[in-house]
Amino acid sequence: MPRIRSVFDQADRGELSTRMERVTADTRPLWGKMNAPQMLAHLNAALAMGLGELAVKPKRSPLANPLGRWLAIYALPFPKGAPTAPELQVPAGGDWAGELARFRDLLERTGARSPGGDWPRHPVFGAMTGKQWGDLAFRHIDHHLRQFGA
Repeated sequence: MPRIRSVFDQADRGELSTRMERVTADTRPLWGKMNAPQMLAHLNAALAMGLGELAVKPKRSPLANPLGRWLAIYALPFPKGAPTAPELQVPAGGDWAGELARFRDLLERTGARSPGGDWPRHPVFGAMTGKQWGDLAFRHIDHHLRQFGA
């Protein structure tokens, strides 16, 4: 069974940061409607949500149960073009370097949190453990880095 990648692992965080450094504001996506600055702002919002710094309205979802949550985080491929919460559809910031620095900060702060601590409810998946947040964060960031060929 392959190792589950997580933002709680320092090497995994380093890989994500290195890959994000390969993306520029002008990098074109391989799929989807977001441009690179929108993708980076979206990931920053998602990390802020996981830290409890951005409130996101919950949605009714068939994935807000243990089996659905497990399938979405660990088993099913990440869907291309899936809808996201309006709070995570943020306009791109004007300063790529500033948004990139914010990404690194949010990623490191997420990784530094205790997986055993209190974590906010996810708007789609409901109550999640810190481990689930860390594993999902890795998969989400990885998904969008692949979207931009990094």
